[in-house]
Amino acid sequence: MLRNFAGEIVIQFMIATTDISPDPIAIGLKTIEYSELKFSVKFDSTAIYLNKETDNQEDVNKLYGFSDNNAQHQQFSARFGWNWARGALRLYAYVYNNGERDFKEITSIQIGSEYNCSLKISEGRYIFSVNNVTMELPRGSTTAKAIGYKLYPYFGGDEPAPHDINIWIQEK
Repeated sequence: MLRNFAGEIVIQFMIATTDISPDPIAIGLKTIEYSELKFSVKFDSTAIYLNKETDNQEDVNKLYGFSDNNAQHQQFSARFGWNWARGALRLYAYVYNNGERDFKEITSIQIGSEYNCSLKISEGRYIFSVNNVTMELPRGSTTAKAIGYKLYPYFGGDEPAPHDINIWIQEK
């Protein structure tokens, strides 16, 4: 769905109640070749949630990014993650290198505000930025650019979304 915000056209992704991602058939597979991915993101109050299992509240949902090294995303990938934990909406750097997952919190953000995000490929590392707050994680891929496919919003792992969640993304 397209929606005008901040004077631009953005894509609204809606993760439906009891689901884990927007309709993958409607989104489609998009191959990529990036040296940097830039986008803006905005969450509304639907990003506030409680998991049924309290141990899952710290789980990192996936926001936006790409597979890398021309491989499946659970082998090589980089993307932003997010969750509602400890009373705040938090964004994360989230990667897979040779099937090993790693993630680190970048910053907490405000509901209803737009944030500029960047995921840059650098020799041996990914550089994640949210409004100039930066976090680096290792990159095990061997290609000069990220080559793979785009990764879209995804909720949880153990549990589906407890209610409909709206996320607006505009690629720059």
